[in-house]
Amino acid sequence: MQISQTTAALAFLLVVVCVAAFGRLWIAIAVAVASTLALNFFFLPPVGAFTIAEPENWVALSAFVIVGVIASKLSAVAQARAREADARRNEVTRLFDLSRDVLLTTETTGALDALARHIARRFELPRVAMYLPADHGWDVHQGGDQPVTVDAGRLSSTLATARGTLEFDARQRAYGGHTSLVGEGGAVISLVPLRHGTRTIGILAAVAPAVDVGTLDAVAGVAAIAIERAQFLAERETAELVRQKADLAATLLATLSHDLRTPLTAIRVAVENLRQDSLPPDARREQVRAALAELDRLTRLFQDILDMARIDAHAIAADRQWVTPADVVDAAAAYVRHALEGRTLRVHADSDAEVQIDPRLVSAALAHLLENAAQYSPREQPITVTARVGQEGFEVSVADNGPGLDPSELDHLFERFYRGHAARQSSFGTGMGLAITRGLLVAAGGRVWAENAPGGGARFAIVVPGTTRAAAVVE
Repeated sequence: MQISQTTAALAFLLVVVCVAAFGRLWIAIAVAVASTLALNFFFLPPVGAFTIAEPENWVALSAFVIVGVIASKLSAVAQARAREADARRNEVTRLFDLSRDVLLTTETTGALDALARHIARRFELPRVAMYLPADHGWDVHQGGDQPVTVDAGRLSSTLATARGTLEFDARQRAYGGHTSLVGEGGAVISLVPLRHGTRTIGILAAVAPAVDVGTLDAVAGVAAIAIERAQFLAERETAELVRQKADLAATLLATLSHDLRTPLTAIRVAVENLRQDSLPPDARREQVRAALAELDRLTRLFQDILDMARIDAHAIAADRQWVTPADVVDAAAAYVRHALEGRTLRVHADSDAEVQIDPRLVSAALAHLLENAAQYSPREQPITVTARVGQEGFEVSVADNGPGLDPSELDHLFERFYRGHAARQSSFGTGMGLAITRGLLVAAGGRVWAENAPGGGARFAIVVPGTTRAAAVVE
């Protein structure tokens, strides 16, 4: 079957177009020349010989070359736009991931260092840092594997330039103020202003040869917003601390005004009665006992205040010693013997094993739990204390047979000055006991929690980690 010259020319033209669409320009031109020669040798008379002088050969060569160049150019433009679209998509994705990292950062301590690390990780930058002006120099937050060092004078001049007229370069998709310098090892360090709106708050320094200026400017914009957010969160935390201190002061004053008035009034009445010469000896002893009881109550109240102040000031240091669980329970019971007077205390404590803990802190914390159980359970019901050396260290629980705990209040029991519904019915109590217990145990490295016992009543448990050993036997 004989193929016509037109069909052959169209076939070769299709080959040229395909090569030009997917290959480089020089390949397309080479294929166009080869197609012209093949068409001349195999299909144009005289067949089997090269005759370039004929006009149809020059027309075919010109058509093939022109089509190859045009198709190659169009393909190159399309591929460049596709690569640019992919780059913009990756840029938007990375900026979104960086924005999500910023939103998920809620801690103010170390937030700016974490931000610098997020920038380095999301945009694969080995060297990046944020420079923020401070009262005496610059605060530096490094984020890459290698530090970025920039002279303070260069930073100051860049910052001063960036605070000038704000101009936008549409070609680079970036605002003005960008500059660069050659750092150690010949690396080019880009200096990008950190702008929040129209205000420049710092400089982003990065070695980013593969990232264009527009992308760095967008990263700097997100970083500036994150810096402002971190500063806002820090200011809000400060304001919240001030508010909490004011609330605590008001609560403390209200609590003390009530809990001081009651024992002081009782002491005053007892003293007035003791001034009467006609008072019988039995009544006189009763008034003395009442006055001493109220003085003990005041002493415990002031001790609680001192303990709370020491906890707030982090002035409690643990002094670990070898003790048995029975020793800790005995010390705690002796500390609150006034509250346990007339009560039945059932103690199940190990005395054949020792644990290395701070007996002073742990016994004081346990004493508050014993006092709490005595205050909120019937006098005729026993209080059960179980202390032992377990896998975690020192373990002790205090169980009573009272009304139990309101499940809605379990999350608030150890908050300072918190008093549940049952506690508010009592005439005495500051709401500091359980908060002090938790603070003492935190200083000792332990923890405490509360729950309702299966058989009724409340149960408080303490665990303090520590090394254990068998108790020494004295003969």
